[in-house]
Amino acid sequence: MKNNIFSLKNKVAVITGGKQGIGKVVAGYLADAGADIVIFDLAEASDVAAEIANEHGVQARSYICDVTNPQDVADKIAQAGSEMGTLDLLFNNAGICLHKEALECTPSEWSKVIDVNLNGVFYVAQAFARYLIANQKTGNIVNTASMSGSIVNIPQCQASYNASKAGVVHLTKSLAVELAPKGIRMNSISPGYIRTEMTGTVRQDWQDIWVDMIPFKRMGTPEELAGAVIYLLSDASTYTSGSDMIIDGCFTIV
Repeated sequence: MKNNIFSLKNKVAVITGGKQGIGKVVAGYLADAGADIVIFDLAEASDVAAEIANEHGVQARSYICDVTNPQDVADKIAQAGSEMGTLDLLFNNAGICLHKEALECTPSEWSKVIDVNLNGVFYVAQAFARYLIANQKTGNIVNTASMSGSIVNIPQCQASYNASKAGVVHLTKSLAVELAPKGIRMNSISPGYIRTEMTGTVRQDWQDIWVDMIPFKRMGTPEELAGAVIYLLSDASTYTSGSDMIIDGCFTIV
């Protein structure tokens, strides 16, 4: 290969929901690709930032940030940009899931899922894009959607989650078109069943059903998402925007 088009060296990447699970693992891979790391999470994540910095020899900082609070998001973007020197990339990953029948879901429960998974993605993407434009920079954003935005999962009931992730997919496409003239690319990944702290707490009989339905006969791992995120954030994908990459072990095509 003539150049290392997958390199993220000299870039600063923000990862929301980076304390654990997909966010934490992918943050480490982005650091391995050369990026300095900024972690946003509701929980204190300085230990994760220190671990990434020590292992990969990059700069890494963490900030407590509520993605459902637009002012907090804007403030933390500005603070991180000032303290890191710049910001270039965003892995917009924070999310929650509620397994509850729609007829039993309360308005507050519905609103909480939509607020974190859809509104939060918008607030962070908006603030990040505003930062790039104000600083006359181009940049790349990857949002975490889900295969649940394309199909209805069984046997669990999770209409709020499914609706929120479908929203993320179309939000990604909409913002990609709006931001293209400004040199900002936006794509999404749609993971299938990934073995993380979140899925590990789900009833075992449901997990068994999921695995039986997956052609690969296993859940994926966060590590198996990292390559897609690196591709979409790197110069390997300079003509790719508004796409949604489903990574599900063939689950949605059978």
